[in-house]
Amino acid sequence: MIIIVSAPSGAGKTSICDALIKEDKNIVYSVSTTTRQPREGEKNGVEYYFVDDKKFKEMVKKNVFVEWAKVHNHFYGTSKKVLEQTINKGKDILLDIDVQGAVKIKKQYKNALMIFITTPTLKILKQRLIKRNKDSMEVIKTRIENAKKELTYMPKYDYLILNDKLDESIENAKSVICAERLSIKRNKNICGGKVK
Repeated sequence: MIIIVSAPSGAGKTSICDALIKEDKNIVYSVSTTTRQPREGEKNGVEYYFVDDKKFKEMVKKNVFVEWAKVHNHFYGTSKKVLEQTINKGKDILLDIDVQGAVKIKKQYKNALMIFITTPTLKILKQRLIKRNKDSMEVIKTRIENAKKELTYMPKYDYLILNDKLDESIENAKSVICAERLSIKRNKNICGGKVK
């Protein structure tokens, strides 16, 4: 199963995704390629594959990516090869990607599960961005403006998690994935394929 998780910056997406990976051995991260600089503690090939703009554009020309987009002035892309190899191994692949990329993936993989995470209000989102102390106020302002645009994509998603309390949000995400695994549409070949 392809699990797509999108959220505005500061909504808690990374914390929720990390918990899902840690607690469910059948879910693996899709490691995206990006042109942004690594943050402190990030390692190439673990959080992202870090490349420069020239290399990224070469990869686009070679159709390496199943989706790619420019977000916060940097390019991000998902490798088609990595995605399909993971699915063929029987693993669920978790894509922590922006709304533009999510829509592109869903067009190609109709059964992809799409989860949107956000805070109950934009005010809370802004407070979280300030509290994490990673960005300047100018960057935070840009991220809030981007969040307003990202929220317009919400109806395209299958599930919404309002991340007010992190523990509850993690449990909600686990419940969504469990329910999807048990859905009839994902189990059509049970009983010798008699389920239509």
